Amino acid sequence: MEIYGIRSIIEAIKCSNEISRVYLIKSNNHKSNLFKSLIGLLENNNIKYSFVPKEKFKKYNNKNHQGAVAVLSPIKLLSIEELLSVTFDKKSPKTYVLLDGITDTRNFGAIIRTAVASSVDGIVIPQNNSAPVNSDVVKTSSGGVFKIPIARVNNIKDAILHLNSLEINIISLSEKGEKTIYDYNFKETNAIIMGSEEKGISKSVLSLSNEILKIPINSKIDSLNVSSAFSIVSFEIIRQRNF
Repeated sequence: MEIYGIRSIIEAIKCSNEISRVYLIKSNNHKSNLFKSLIGLLENNNIKYSFVPKEKFKKYNNKNHQGAVAVLSPIKLLSIEELLSVTFDKKSPKTYVLLDGITDTRNFGAIIRTAVASSVDGIVIPQNNSAPVNSDVVKTSSGGVFKIPIARVNNIKDAILHLNSLEINIISLSEKGEKTIYDYNFKETNAIIMGSEEKGISKSVLSLSNEILKIPINSKIDSLNVSSAFSIVSFEIIRQRNF
């Protein structure tokens, strides 16, 4: 669902509607007080926005968009504190997945689908450099997006520090790892970090990891699709804990 117009978007933010992203046309309207109010609300509420050329708004020509369109998320995105308050306890091992730079909606949806199938307890995405939670993600996840809590944070490093405070092991999945996933004991609570296929996990995030693990693959292939890699590690966790 989309909302058109600066005033409508401002009201939607004030009413706590979950906005995934806002697109704005580059124009002189940016000097108006109303536009400045919108930008202030977006930044104060950590809502992603970007400026786009007028050509991108052609499909909205029959709408009174005022140079602004907001895309609503189909689900409520939690804070990291809210996610942990409804999922974490020390009585049973938990699994969380943190996505660092996963911008492709198909990969995002596939990861969500696998996360639900493998009983992952929650997903964490960053405010920026992340695929939006939109209709494409809903479709690719086969509705899984409605069946697992998803938290959005300003920065993945913020989530890592919060998880570390609860003594949750932080595991980065990367070809740079010396150990394989089959050498690690997943029977305790873990947070698995997945990075994009193009850039991988950022160095600053890798440095905060307790372990860096790899999936052993044939040398004829450089890497696996990120959603495929996540499927392998998530079901290895199930194997270790249940079989």
